[in-house]
Amino acid sequence: MNLTSIPALQDNYIWTLTDEQGRCLIVDPGEAQPVLDKIKANRWQPVAILLTHHHHDHVDGVAELLKHYPELEVYGPEETQNKGAKKVVAEGDDVTLLGLTFRVIATPGHTLGHISYFSSPYLFCGDTMFSGGCGRLFEGTPQQMFESFQKLNQLPADTLICCAHEYTLSNMKFAAAILPHDPKILARYQEIKDLRAENRITLPTKLALEREINLFLRTQDPDLQNALGINVSSAPLWQAFANLREKKDRF
Repeated sequence: MNLTSIPALQDNYIWTLTDEQGRCLIVDPGEAQPVLDKIKANRWQPVAILLTHHHHDHVDGVAELLKHYPELEVYGPEETQNKGAKKVVAEGDDVTLLGLTFRVIATPGHTLGHISYFSSPYLFCGDTMFSGGCGRLFEGTPQQMFESFQKLNQLPADTLICCAHEYTLSNMKFAAAILPHDPKILARYQEIKDLRAENRITLPTKLALEREINLFLRTQDPDLQNALGINVSSAPLWQAFANLREKKDRF
């Protein structure tokens, strides 16, 4: 199986998975032309689109792709029904494509109906978990996003986090500001600065690494709790998550 990231819009990535026969699935096509160009260049045969949520930078390419490939199956949460989704899926559903079975995981927070797709080792999580960060809370609550992170953190350590934006540099800059003496965060921050200086992609990332450098996965860490001024003996862990997200919004 071949995993490919297609740059789109300002900082989006459209992910594709392709099998040995050239059949491919497309994840969150925010625009169509970069995908059509890649399909033509590689002689791929698109078979399906997976949508994680309804925001325009994840769905605006669906209609144009369907004009070229009307037989495409389009899977997505209920909130994407008017964005081109033909098959509505939800928590606990399975989607079988290219010989892989993707488990649908409800991951509300960024939007209320946001979902993620997991088939080991691939996790397509849209705007829920980023490398070093998490999505903005446009519709959901901090507690919902915290619980979504807890779900994703139960996946295997070698899971590939295929998120939809190149936000890693700003996320690691924030992490280093919160925990300026954490060696793993500082090392990752420098690595990301070097990659971006050469305009290289920082994704996908592995869940094992995110557990070390993503502050939103470390709400139980005493160092982070101290930095946030949170006393978790008298407050739920999601409160630390909420405090962290608020700080990131103002960073």
